Amino acid sequence: MRRFFEDRLSLWKQQPRRLPLMVTGASQIGKTYLLQEFCHKKFARSVYLNFVETPSYKQFFTPSNNAAEIIDRMELFFNQRFEIENTVFFFDEIQDCQEAIASLKYFAESQQNYRIVCAGHSLGVIIHRMGSSFPVGKVQLESLFPMDFEEFLWALGETILAEEIRRHFMNCEPFPDILHEKALMLYRTYLCIGGMPANVLHFVENQKNPVGFNRQIATNILTGYLANMVKYAGGTNAVKIHDVFHSIPAQLSKGNAKFTYQAVAKGGNREKFRGAIDWLIQANMVLESKKIEMTQSPPTAYESNKSFKLYLSDVGLLTSLLQIGFHDIMYGQDWIYRSFLTENFVAQTLHTNFSKLYFWNSDNRAEIDFLLDTEKGIIPVEVKASENVRAKSLGVYKEKYRPPYTIRLSSRNYAFIDGIIWFPLYATHCV
Repeated sequence: MRRFFEDRLSLWKQQPRRLPLMVTGASQIGKTYLLQEFCHKKFARSVYLNFVETPSYKQFFTPSNNAAEIIDRMELFFNQRFEIENTVFFFDEIQDCQEAIASLKYFAESQQNYRIVCAGHSLGVIIHRMGSSFPVGKVQLESLFPMDFEEFLWALGETILAEEIRRHFMNCEPFPDILHEKALMLYRTYLCIGGMPANVLHFVENQKNPVGFNRQIATNILTGYLANMVKYAGGTNAVKIHDVFHSIPAQLSKGNAKFTYQAVAKGGNREKFRGAIDWLIQANMVLESKKIEMTQSPPTAYESNKSFKLYLSDVGLLTSLLQIGFHDIMYGQDWIYRSFLTENFVAQTLHTNFSKLYFWNSDNRAEIDFLLDTEKGIIPVEVKASENVRAKSLGVYKEKYRPPYTIRLSSRNYAFIDGIIWFPLYATHCV
């Protein structure tokens, strides 16, 4: 994902006329770092404004949102003239300055070719609140997600293995057993650590030992999420959002077929908690998978308003929230958390590639974990945590809908048998 993101940044720079670039995503996933690296490497000069660290910078955008006047105020404040053609302006933590967000329209429409990049968290929430005042069509939106498994391998220096996983995926060619087992162990390691950059960096810097991993880093990230709930949602709403967020791991661990409001609080219902769920989705903290009633394109036309599942945006945070022992994940044979951790891993990986998540069931007699909307049609994806992949659901679905092919993700090696493509879980990012 980060390699793709960097390619998108490079394409943006090459455009003769550039809309302001806004990078969205959950807190602490590396937006600031990647954009600062981009600004320093690709431009002769960069001007960095952080509205959380220096709230007074908001005054650049009042009383007028005229682009030239904003730049004039910056030049007076910093006591220097900016060469517009060689300077990029980075507005960070822009969620704390709605005036700066509104000003992007005027930067986009200016005759001057301004280079503006911006980033922030909870931007989905802020954009929703701004409504018609958000500069729709005047901003290039890009999303950043936690590091996927391939990026995790890159961080560990396992670039050759990452290349081979993709090559074997393209050919559906089995790995030698010794490499298959190595890739599976690294996949289990990812279930422990997840894709939050701070977690991955700590893991790499501490001899890549999951058993000795410091959980406090993930705890700090979750504490920051809680602080954001209070800051951007307000007291009463923050309590509901907190309750929903902390109910998700429990609901997943109990194998719930769908999210239930009653599991959040006694007497819970859609009216009470749907707003909190939407806030978490807009803040990129959770992922929603919707049930579809008919497996036809476009799936959005057949979404159910009643049945949905929620996953955390990062499997490592889910592992930390539940305080699951890393030793059990790495070496346990029948640990009870295997199924839902695997499902959350697949959900976050597919979300990165396909954005929207869907599932299907038939009166609770058969269920397909994920459905992919592709050019060849709706493709069912069955997820199994182990090598024991006997299940009737895929057969029921195939008989009813006759998909062009089906995908089964499990801990088994690559194979193609009877119209089913078998991919190991460590190749999910290739799907």
